[in-house]
Amino acid sequence: MEIVHRIPPGHVRALDEIRRRLQDKGILWAVTGSVGLAMQGMDAEVHDLDLQTDAAGAYAIERCLSEFVTRPVRFCEAARIRSHLGALSVHGILVEIMGDVQKRTEDGTWEEPPDLQLRTQWVQAFGMQLPVMSLEWEQQAYLKLGRAEKAQRIKRHLEERARQPG
Repeated sequence: MEIVHRIPPGHVRALDEIRRRLQDKGILWAVTGSVGLAMQGMDAEVHDLDLQTDAAGAYAIERCLSEFVTRPVRFCEAARIRSHLGALSVHGILVEIMGDVQKRTEDGTWEEPPDLQLRTQWVQAFGMQLPVMSLEWEQQAYLKLGRAEKAQRIKRHLEERARQPG
């Protein structure tokens, strides 16, 4: 089934540009955040476009899309999360690049970055095959970031999807 659920045309244009520039480069990446949720059938209010990758991928994406860079990739750390973070403006759409995202655990240590090969799935959207972070992974990530309401919405969506035939 083709997913076109609540994603503005500008975001689709940016996704197509990103996909074309990154294909065949050997970079592991996936759409995450609100666009990733919407691409998987959730009702999500879309603002920016978030890409998740590993540390090397963050810098490689920056190079492949160099004319769009608005904030160069650099290592950033906050109280609950850290990553190699940068930003692009692709055809007017804010795109955040996050490489080797780590969340702080309850004991104060940092969890390992996600294995993108295990956490990514492919969806058909807008005539393109695009990688997205799985809803199961997204739900756990939002819980770890203290965003229980969003995690609960994802959980309900997964439960509803599981009850649907086929």
